[in-house]
Amino acid sequence: MSDLVIPADLLPQDGRFGCGPSKIRPEAVARLAEVADGLLGTSHRKPRVRDQFHRLQEGVAGLFRLPAGYEVVVAVGGATAFWDAAAFGLVERRARHYVFGEFSGKFASATAAAPWLEDPDIVGAEPGSRPQVTPAAGCDLQAITHNETSTGVMQAPARVDNALVVVDATSGAGALPVDLEQVDVYYFSLQKGFASEGGLTVAIVSPAALARIEAISASDRYVPAFLDLATAVDNSRKNQTYNTPSVSTVFLAAEQVDWMRTQIGDLDDVVATQHVKADHVYGWAEQRAWATPFVTDPSARSLVVATVDLDGSISADEVNAVLRANGVLDTDAYRKLGRNQLRIGMFPAVDPEDLAAYTACVDWVVERIAG
Repeated sequence: MSDLVIPADLLPQDGRFGCGPSKIRPEAVARLAEVADGLLGTSHRKPRVRDQFHRLQEGVAGLFRLPAGYEVVVAVGGATAFWDAAAFGLVERRARHYVFGEFSGKFASATAAAPWLEDPDIVGAEPGSRPQVTPAAGCDLQAITHNETSTGVMQAPARVDNALVVVDATSGAGALPVDLEQVDVYYFSLQKGFASEGGLTVAIVSPAALARIEAISASDRYVPAFLDLATAVDNSRKNQTYNTPSVSTVFLAAEQVDWMRTQIGDLDDVVATQHVKADHVYGWAEQRAWATPFVTDPSARSLVVATVDLDGSISADEVNAVLRANGVLDTDAYRKLGRNQLRIGMFPAVDPEDLAAYTACVDWVVERIAG
C-alpha cells in the first residue's frame, strides 16, 4: 500500500505534522543561514549572541504580556532537565502532580526519586481525560501539565491554594490560553510551539517562585550547578546561560516569536487561529464513519495536538506508511499509548491550509485501503 501515489494537488505545501520536534518554518532557516557566519561558532557571552537571547526574552515577555515582577529565564537542557532542576530548586518538601499521560508522569517520577523530598501526592486520570485541580494539603508545589502531548488533552492552569503553581507548557505554550496570574512557573521547551530545536527551556517565573528559588539556594541543600535554578536566573538576567547553549535554537525560537507577533498578533490572536485549526480536524473526524476524536470531552481537546482514533478495519500504521511515502510526515500515535490512532501536530507554524490538505490526503488513502 505504501506504493500508492497521492495526487500532487491534494498534498500539503509542507508535510510536517509531528508533535515534537515540530515544523520549523523554512523562512526562519533561511534567515539563520543569512546570519550564520557572524553568529554560529562565536562566544555565547559576547553581545552578538546575548542580543539574540534578549530578543527571545523580550519577545516571550511581549507575547505573554508578563505581569509585574515576572521574569523570562532561559536554561540549558529541555523539559527533562527542568524536572530535575525543579526537584532540586522549587519543591521545598512535597509536590502534588496531576498525571494523565506519559509526560505529566515524568515530573512526578523525578520528585519521587529525590531522597530529600517526601513522596509526591499524585492525582491521576485515564489517558484521554484530565483530573480536576484541587487544594493539596501538605504540598508546597502544584505541578500541572498544560497540554499532554501523548494524548491530546489540555488542562487549564489554576491556583487553588497557597502552593506554587508550576506548569509544564512544553507543547502548549504560545498556542493555548493562559492567565499567568494563576501560575508561578510556566516552562517549555522550544521544539514545538516555538518551531525551533530542542535542548533549551524557557521559564516564565513569578516573584514568589523567584523567592522560593533564592531561599532553597541559600539553604544547605546540595544542587548540581547544571540544575541550579538560581544560577539560571542570574545568567538569564545577563541574557546568557551558565553552560554553552545552542545558538541556532535561540535564534530560530526568536524568529518564531517575532513571526507570531507580527503575522498573527498577540497570544489571544494565536489562540483564535488554533481554534480554527482544531475545529477543522475534530470536525473532520466527527464526520467520518471510520474516525473518532480520542478525547471525548470537547473542552479538553487540545488546540495543538489532535488525537483521532480509527476504526479497527483501518490500520493507522498503514495510513501513515502511505502518507510518509508521499512526504506527509509524523502523524503516528504515541507509541506507549498503543492505540490505532493518528496524532496530528497543529502548532502555530503549521498552516491551516496544510491541515485541510492533510485530512483530504487521509480521506484519499482510507478510500483506497478500505476498498
